[in-house]
Amino acid sequence: MNTEQNKNPLHGITLEGIVNALVEHYGWEQLGQLIEIRCFQSDPSVKSSLKFLRKTPWAREKVEALYVKLKQC
Repeated sequence: MNTEQNKNPLHGITLEGIVNALVEHYGWEQLGQLIEIRCFQSDPSVKSSLKFLRKTPWAREKVEALYVKLKQC
């Protein structure tokens, strides 16, 4: 197996799993404050968030970074 992938904290984690973990830990309100994107602030849902994040690389990077930070604590 590739050693780079072994060191990647996101390896094997789906975007849906990341969003669900963040919502479970922070809740939608706090998540919308930490990452100011409309899909977290206005009528949030996992489905709408996934649709937006899959099309918006800069937002996905912020979500993934917050997830990595959460898992390191």
